[in-house]
This record gives sequence, structure tokens and C-alpha cells, in this order.
Amino acid sequence: MVGVIVLMDQLIWRPVIAWAEKFKFEQVEAVETAHSPILDLVRSSRILPLIAGVLLRPVLERTNIYFARKCAAAPEPSRRVASAKWIARVAAGLVLVGLGFAFVKMCALLVTTTGSELRTILIGAGATFLRVEFVLALAALWTIPVGVTIGLHPKLSAVAQPIAQIAASIPATALFPIILLILIRAGGGLGIGSLVLLLIGTQWYILFNVIAGAAALPTDLKEVCSVFQFGRLERWRKLLLPGIFPYLITGFVTASGGAWNASIVAEYFHFRGQTFLTTGLGAVISGATDSGNFHVLLAATVVMAAMVVTINRVLWRRLYALASTRYKLES
Repeated sequence: MVGVIVLMDQLIWRPVIAWAEKFKFEQVEAVETAHSPILDLVRSSRILPLIAGVLLRPVLERTNIYFARKCAAAPEPSRRVASAKWIARVAAGLVLVGLGFAFVKMCALLVTTTGSELRTILIGAGATFLRVEFVLALAALWTIPVGVTIGLHPKLSAVAQPIAQIAASIPATALFPIILLILIRAGGGLGIGSLVLLLIGTQWYILFNVIAGAAALPTDLKEVCSVFQFGRLERWRKLLLPGIFPYLITGFVTASGGAWNASIVAEYFHFRGQTFLTTGLGAVISGATDSGNFHVLLAATVVMAAMVVTINRVLWRRLYALASTRYKLES
């Protein structure tokens, strides 16, 4: 896995990042730019364009001929439109019937939920909400400064990003048994372990978005900060945080969704023939799945979906609107 990630970074992503520099609008020429030996080799090679011409040109020509003949043999547009409308209506009808049947079955299951079960679900939802928000704040404490530093220095990014990609690609659940074993021997429980697992699984969303935001900062704005001799605090307040704000919100939204999903594994875990759990909505969902308690599983899933949608509409949508107006960089 690590080997494939390194090869993909060096053979695909690093050349693409370096090539994308040509599309970056700058008033002032950047001192440092992304660099890729693979891209330099492709640009300076005389053999690769010849090979591409020999291999790709016949394929493209045959593809164009194939689709041209297919379009020429196609039925009249009116007949195609009529057939497409009829098929769309039938498909829409079948979908509506299926949704109606599923809704009736869902309501029949939900009404069997008892008061004590609903209380457990709501308490778990509150605990998971606090756990997710705490993990997001904890992740932001290190990802924002580290991500900005990496994004502002292409040479450092060329070294740090592959390492971060390798770390991010290792599934958090693969590390969780080791983490849980250490916590059990140290006297900790799944309460701390769930926080560690959520942090491992969600911090990379924020980090990579912050790196992208810092790398996209125009060079002329950075030059202005240097000319006016902004201090570190003033530089963060007037340039860095406003500049990365839209990217930071994107990172928080994706990390929040990932944390809610990861809570199903983080709060309920089988290890060495024992079941470890902590209070949370994820534990309720996993426990109901294990016991075959489908009405509790459905109710907990509906509550989780409702909470995620509510948070998105109440918080993240407003922050997105703020990012697209006040903190949008315009040329």
C-alpha cells in the first residue's frame, strides 16, 4: 500500500501539481514553485511525443469515426425524445412506488421504538455530537499551522505531502486494535480510544484543504505583507486565516461527515473476544446491528442523518456563504 501511494504521488500527483502552476494567476512571479522531475522529463523528451502520436492518434481517429457512424445511424430526434420520455416516466413511477413502500415499512418500524430506547438514542446522539466537535477543534490546533507552513513552501510540500498522504491512506481501523491494546494496558478505555480513532480518521481532511488554501494564496499579497513588514500575528489575522478560510470550511465539512461515519466503528469495538463500547450514537447503531434490533438501528440512523443535515444547514451553509462573499479572493 505504501509503495503504491509513493508511486502514484511521484508519477501522477506531483507532475500534475507542478503542471497546474501554469494556470495560477499571479501579479508577481513566485520565488518558489512546485517541481517534478517526471514532468521535466516529459517536457524535455522527444521520444514520448512520437510514441503518443503513434499510439493515441489512431485510437482517437477510430473513436471519432465510430461515434460519427453511430450518430448517422441513430433514429430521428423526435422518436428518440419520445422513447426517452416514456422510459423516464416508467422509471420515475417505479422509483416512487419503491420509495412509498420503503417509507411505510420505515414508519411501521419506528413506531415500535420504546421511550427508553429513544432516550438512549438521544443521549448517544448528544455524546457523539460533543465528541465530534471536540475532535474537530483538536485537529484544527495542529493542522492549520502545519498546513499553512507546508502550503507556503513548495520545497517542503514536495517532502511533507507524500508523507502525509501515506499516513492518511492507512485506514484508521487498521491502527485501532494497536491503539486500543495500548490504552487497555495503560488503564484507559474506549472513551479515549474513540477520540483517538476519530482524530486519526478526520484530521487529514482539514490538513490537505489547508495546504491547498495556503498554496493558492497569490504571491502579490504575500509580497505586500513583506513590504509593509507585517508581524506574525498580523500576517495570520489579515492574510493567512482569511485566505484559507473557504478551504478551511471545506475541510471542516468533510472532516465532520467523516467523524460521524467513523463514530460507528470508534464507539463499539470487538477485541480479543470482548466488546468495548462507550456512550454514543455510533455505539447504539453498532449494538443494534449486532443484536438484530432493526427498529433501534433505523431510529438511530434517522437521528444521525437528521443531526448531520441540521448542522449542515444551520452552521456550515452559513459559513460557506460567508466564505464565498467576504473571504473570496477576486482578481
